[in-house]
Amino acid sequence: MKENVLDILMYLFENYVSDEVELEPDEESLRSELAAAGFRGTDIEKAFDWLEGLATLQDSPLGAVQVDTQSIRIYTDKERDRLDADAQGFLLFLEQLGVLDAVSRELVIDRVMALGADEFDLDQLKWVVLMVLFNLPGQEAAYAWMEDLVFNEMPSAIH
Repeated sequence: MKENVLDILMYLFENYVSDEVELEPDEESLRSELAAAGFRGTDIEKAFDWLEGLATLQDSPLGAVQVDTQSIRIYTDKERDRLDADAQGFLLFLEQLGVLDAVSRELVIDRVMALGADEFDLDQLKWVVLMVLFNLPGQEAAYAWMEDLVFNEMPSAIH
């Protein structure tokens, strides 16, 4: 998958995850709109697969897993290829702030890996974190903090 898949996800997020949007278009009309916006059909399919994968993970028993807060995440070679030291440090920073917990961090890493992009930067990681937090119940404060960060506003403290 190329960067276009993340571009599609960002497009959907910016245009349909807004408080002002009252309509919930069906999947077919979204596909038509994305094609009209110039996105390739294969990338559109991959973006919908990515969203389906997020929904599947969200409903998995992963959320019931107890994780030792003193543990350290060791990244695989493939994960290190995609998530450089800056990205790994950013995820650790978000955990230390309480924006992510171990489970949501793993969801973010899974969704980053599912993108399959050869190149992946910190700004793109912020978008993936934002999308994952949006889809997790009970993460409203963390989502609001990330939303401020992604849209270049000064982040406020999490309560």
